Amino acid sequence: MINVKIVLRKKRLSNGEFPICLRVTKDRKTKYFKTIFNATEDEWNSTSGKFNKRNGNYLQNNRLLIKFQDRALQILGELKIESDDFTMEDFEKKYRVISNPVQNNVFRFWNEIIGEMTEAGRIGNARVNKEAFKSILKFHGSTNLTFKNITPTFLTKYEVHMRARGGNDGGIGVPMRALRAVYNSAISRNMAKEEYYPFKIYKISRLKGKGLKKALSLEQVKKIVSLDLKQYPWFTDSLNYFAFSFYTRGMNFADMMKLEWKQVDDEKIYYTRSKTKGAFKIKIVPPVRKILDFYKENSLGTKYVFPILLHDNLTPSQIGNRKHKTLQKYNLQLKEIAEICDINKTLSSYVARHSFANCLKQKGIATDVISESLGHQNLAITQAYLKELDSSILDEAVDLLL
Repeated sequence: MINVKIVLRKKRLSNGEFPICLRVTKDRKTKYFKTIFNATEDEWNSTSGKFNKRNGNYLQNNRLLIKFQDRALQILGELKIESDDFTMEDFEKKYRVISNPVQNNVFRFWNEIIGEMTEAGRIGNARVNKEAFKSILKFHGSTNLTFKNITPTFLTKYEVHMRARGGNDGGIGVPMRALRAVYNSAISRNMAKEEYYPFKIYKISRLKGKGLKKALSLEQVKKIVSLDLKQYPWFTDSLNYFAFSFYTRGMNFADMMKLEWKQVDDEKIYYTRSKTKGAFKIKIVPPVRKILDFYKENSLGTKYVFPILLHDNLTPSQIGNRKHKTLQKYNLQLKEIAEICDINKTLSSYVARHSFANCLKQKGIATDVISESLGHQNLAITQAYLKELDSSILDEAVDLLL
């Protein structure tokens, strides 16, 4: 038996309203499909499945709800003609891509994706997508945008819009890649048609950031890690994070943040890199041992080495927020440290990793050894990586001609 009804789903939204959904039941299996409407309980007639007169635009809104329901019944009829054994998944695929304007709406679907990222603990990705969402919404000027509306012309105009406001290739590429990922997700979930896919014509690959990776010489690194903490005690954590990253083959901030004491023994540190899932076994050299001893002595009593995650068993959202807050402070203090040390480069958390690779390169270490140290998946990545680093060796070569 098949039942189709428009209902007010009792799942309160942040604004106090409830989503209005199409409820489809087949063989005791129920699925809800969002419409474009939300409502309060006092403007909804649950018996008829319609807006009542308390809704300011109830006649027009009810006509559109009937269209939702009629189209669902039409699709069910078509599926039944094809086969009596059709599944709810068969209905969902056909209904989402053809009939449901909510799912075909870019911004509503994008919100769902951001919600999924947040729930999965991918807070950084969620934050990037929120910023891209706001940027494209500001350009378009309306929440009424379907995937079919995103054409190569739309993307070109958005690029022009961004450049007119000072955007460069790297800055424009970030929201473009986020939008492309959302479009790909919509296609994979049968919410958008591949035949309209605009990124076959509009190529994001040409939007590559031209900024070089920042890297320090070994002398500059030593200048930073030897800064007198008695004179600058408020820099203790930031200096320790920088030195630890440099002397552990460029361990990145996310992996340092989650490093647990059980991953450290008398001689080695064992961890899996979050980004590539590569397994690392790092020798504990004296500067690293000194840092570990400091945090062991000043432990907060958590399972973590560093005082970034202040409690065990934090939620993914709490972890993401702590990372964002601490990283902001860390990067800000690194800029102040660079100024104190007379280093005319913009420092950030990743400079320690870049500097590790650069210093090995300047010491004449083979590229394949540097590649393995960094955990790159192939030599080509390392070659491209090193190519962007400090050019002092090339400068010295040119000096020989003078």
